[in-house]
Amino acid sequence: MKVIEVNDKSTRQIFLEINYQLNKANPNYIRALDNEVNDVFDPEKNKNHKYGETKRWIISDEQGNWLGRIAAFTNSKYINKGTDFPTGGIGFFDCIDDQQVANRLFDTAKDWLANKGMEAMDGPINFGDRDKWWGLMVEGFDKEPMYGMSFNPPYYKELFTRYGFENYYNQYYYAMNVDDPLPPRFPERHAKFKAKPGYEAKHVRLRELEKYAGDFATVYNAAWAQHGEAKEITKEQVIKLFSKMKPIMDERTVWFAYYKEEPIAMFINIPDLNQYFKHFNGKLGWLQKLRLLWMKKTGYNKRLTGLAFGVVPKYQALGIDSFMIYECALLLQGKGWYTQYEMGWAGEWNPKMINIYKSLGGVQSRQMVTFRYLFDRNKAFEKHPEMDYK
Repeated sequence: MKVIEVNDKSTRQIFLEINYQLNKANPNYIRALDNEVNDVFDPEKNKNHKYGETKRWIISDEQGNWLGRIAAFTNSKYINKGTDFPTGGIGFFDCIDDQQVANRLFDTAKDWLANKGMEAMDGPINFGDRDKWWGLMVEGFDKEPMYGMSFNPPYYKELFTRYGFENYYNQYYYAMNVDDPLPPRFPERHAKFKAKPGYEAKHVRLRELEKYAGDFATVYNAAWAQHGEAKEITKEQVIKLFSKMKPIMDERTVWFAYYKEEPIAMFINIPDLNQYFKHFNGKLGWLQKLRLLWMKKTGYNKRLTGLAFGVVPKYQALGIDSFMIYECALLLQGKGWYTQYEMGWAGEWNPKMINIYKSLGGVQSRQMVTFRYLFDRNKAFEKHPEMDYK
């Protein structure tokens, strides 16, 4: 076998094609956009290069047949609660069903990470935010993946565990039909807050995205950054994110709750982009963009995906989330605009979010696993600790 570093145009293209070749026979597979994968490894496009490095490899047999690929990352901003040793990451793993090939790929990544001072590696993860390509799918192969969701053959789990990776934490997705009635407490809490002066829930207006970007940053930083699992985000960063999302954003599905005009909660959903991208075979040129706009205009996409949810701590456990979500339901349900809704993953270390998904009537639809491999095989393995809500 030959392991080759990805370092030029030819090997970069092969890196993309290996994923397609190993998965194309699966009718549920949807190819990620080539430019989005390439951008992960481009210092000009991915800000995480300020805090770490990446390296990629592809592997072939002696006859030149491509057998797999892997990427490795270091990132000083990669934080996990309870971890007190430098941990790198691996991702974009693809491999034929052969343990020797997988071991060679894992060894290559491990040796590079060890030389960079790492003492463990987590994977498969992304060199970036956790909303894309995070975790290994172990349940949910019977349906098409949502945008940004990892998708792999079932045998990958054995390739990881036989090498010595251990389950660091499980990631759960929940789904429901858009028109499913919400539990009785939702209209009850909605009526309570509707009667209280100062409380309001409303969806965004695309012409005012800059204003809502500030509201997003306020809620996100209060609800998530304080826990140490996510870093604070600035209004300027959200403006860039919203501007990028604007062509596909449906303002009817992005909601905020307010008390005396101060943002206190958010419920961010977007149409599942994979319902568009599955027709593009990894490309997004002007022709694909025109087709996307046409599909959006004609209401082709019937699937919604959850992007972000949060409540400012002061207002948690009061029912403000039910108030906001029910306002959204009053607008969306029974219209036929969307039929399916699948929420973003929640780690097993975040039981509060899992309970929120269940409270909506969501049913577990998929399971991912983030694995960890300790380089010192005598070191005691510990699972990711549960989130502290104090």
